[in-house]
Amino acid sequence: MSDAASGEGLFPDAAFLVLSSRLIPGLDGGYTIATASRARQMAENGADVQVLTVDPADAAVHAAHREEFARLGMLPAGIPLRNLFDEASAPDGGAAPWLRAAAASADRSVEAECAVEYRELTDAEGRPYAALPVIHGNPDWHLSAAAVRVYDQHGGTVGALPGFGGLYRAWLDHLAGASEKPVVVICESRQLGELLAGWANPRVRIVHAIHTMHLEPPYTPDAPLNALWTRWFAVSDRFDAVLWPTPAQRDDVQARFGGEAVNLVAPHGIRLPTVNDAEREPGLVVSISRLAPGKRIDHLVRAFLAADVPGTRLEIWGDGPSTASVAELISALDGGDRVALMGRTDDPDAVLRRAELMVTATAFEGQGLSIVEALAAGCPVVSYDVRYGPGDALGRGGGMLVPSGDEGALADAIRRVLTDAPLRARLAGEAPAVASAWSEDAAMTALAAATRTALAGPARR
Repeated sequence: MSDAASGEGLFPDAAFLVLSSRLIPGLDGGYTIATASRARQMAENGADVQVLTVDPADAAVHAAHREEFARLGMLPAGIPLRNLFDEASAPDGGAAPWLRAAAASADRSVEAECAVEYRELTDAEGRPYAALPVIHGNPDWHLSAAAVRVYDQHGGTVGALPGFGGLYRAWLDHLAGASEKPVVVICESRQLGELLAGWANPRVRIVHAIHTMHLEPPYTPDAPLNALWTRWFAVSDRFDAVLWPTPAQRDDVQARFGGEAVNLVAPHGIRLPTVNDAEREPGLVVSISRLAPGKRIDHLVRAFLAADVPGTRLEIWGDGPSTASVAELISALDGGDRVALMGRTDDPDAVLRRAELMVTATAFEGQGLSIVEALAAGCPVVSYDVRYGPGDALGRGGGMLVPSGDEGALADAIRRVLTDAPLRARLAGEAPAVASAWSEDAAMTALAAATRTALAGPARR
């Protein structure tokens, strides 16, 4: 824990709202882990922090999420996990007072921009309080200005808000107005960031965190951007700070788009465990990631089997849309006696403490949390050299980088580490020191500095 625990105040005296579109245990892979961890680490360092979500699930579902986060130790019970729709209805029926007031004061022309279909929202007693427009077949539904209808306790229409953005901003204005402190919104979602880029509240600063890469194949600094990122970069200078997880990505962005945005580096921090090699299982190689096409688990399986090191086995931890195809590949290669699909784990540290080597064949990364977690556990890593993350970490030691997509080179690196005991010992010895650059203390120091930068000047919107 950093100096804030001793009363020196690592974070400025502000109300911190960590904003995510949704936050569900076991869903969205490293994004959920990193977002929950950031909030927990901030609270442990003395910050006044709450976590906010805007997914319109049932209140009982959200309560179950809170219980599971607490059970896993990801979000202690002392950190509020609040949802817009849990708070949008009034006890006596209809919309909550803040929602009614926002709808009543909105431009009346909003009511004319109606969707063809609406989803009516009701409270626990079955009373309607609002209706959301249903936008079919449009991946940019969140940008629609179709009216969000708001009802009073008698079911009458109070007014309407301009789309989902108007609804989200109304809630945030209400929360900001309830705080006597300056408010810092740490926006964890690019879609939400687009909706907040025009939100002008002089008491609020928006610090936008990035979780993934901004490039399309071939992932070079000048590679194409997808439409979502193109739109986001057009408004990135309106955020009071943008947090990139690695220096390499920040530098590529600065070189390509210039310096109008406040681009800072603030990695996702990890706990540094005590390394205990007594738990190592000889010959155990592991992978921990979501099983999705971009992770290229097929490369990993083929490279491991091609390395053909006697007495070794591969455990693949994770789940996702590629699970069935990976299982078929393992069977087709007759690798079932050496490669096992283990499913999702809630304790990656325990897996990494057992492993002699972790391998990743991913096509791209944002930061590569599993790589840093492996190094922290004293487990060397072999990885494709891809943007962003693997090079930032393994370029300092603790593992080996090979050209992206070169399965032969990946197999050779796996074979070298598993058959050269002095090499593996050297890499394992380097690993914890390399990981220390991503410690919770280092991450919180960078984040606190970024929030101070954001608060030092006027809002950029």
